[in-house]
Amino acid sequence: MTVHALFRDDEARGPALRRRGTTLSSRIVADIREALFDRALKPGDFLGGEKDIAARFGVSRIVARDALRTLEALGIVEIKVGAGGGARITQGNPRLFAEALAEQLDLAGAQAHEIMDAQRAVECVTAELAAENASAADLRNLKRWLADGAATIRDVDAYTRSCLNFHLAIAEAAHNRVLVVQLTSLQHVAWPLRNRTLTPAVADHIQKVHGELVDLIEARDAAAARRLMDEHVKMIRARRVAERAGKKRKEKPAACC
Repeated sequence: MTVHALFRDDEARGPALRRRGTTLSSRIVADIREALFDRALKPGDFLGGEKDIAARFGVSRIVARDALRTLEALGIVEIKVGAGGGARITQGNPRLFAEALAEQLDLAGAQAHEIMDAQRAVECVTAELAAENASAADLRNLKRWLADGAATIRDVDAYTRSCLNFHLAIAEAAHNRVLVVQLTSLQHVAWPLRNRTLTPAVADHIQKVHGELVDLIEARDAAAARRLMDEHVKMIRARRVAERAGKKRKEKPAACC
């Protein structure tokens, strides 16, 4: 599909260029985004080059170029230069969204308790869905990360990374890409590069819980997997909030990662 075919009925579509209070280039971006959400555009569709966009929307090539650069920065189009070049709708990369969301959450000053409450919600659902949907390959992957945790349990940095990958493997076993992206984004913000409060006793507790989660997922016990993950992440939340606040807890910290 070309940009000419896409926007051939301006009156029916109510084009974004008639909207007030925005720049010409941002109106083009809004119209193309609207077409995506309406499923009038799909990955691989060709929009044309600067000249095509400029002619179709009745703007200068400078405005068209600015709109295409914005669309490229948003990950909506990929642009090929030279003969036969132009803008084409991308296949989509959810990982880019995860990184962008993490950056915006951090810039917005999201608090540790907010991030961890969201992580708890996501991980409870992923544990439940993993028990329902995990394939044989998913189970092998979970056991691989479980074994990796056992092998690195006394190396704080390595074990911290291993735990992150174990939790992500559960999300992937749920077979829901939206949840994987959400968890990845939250991990960018909340998961430490180094778990400074990790002790041998805490690590042993983590490993035990992870093993139980794998057993419940393999047994297809979705309700129990959800409950255990809920308990696990609540304990993680307690430690993360305390760490971020920089306070020493009077009571012994809950055992978690």
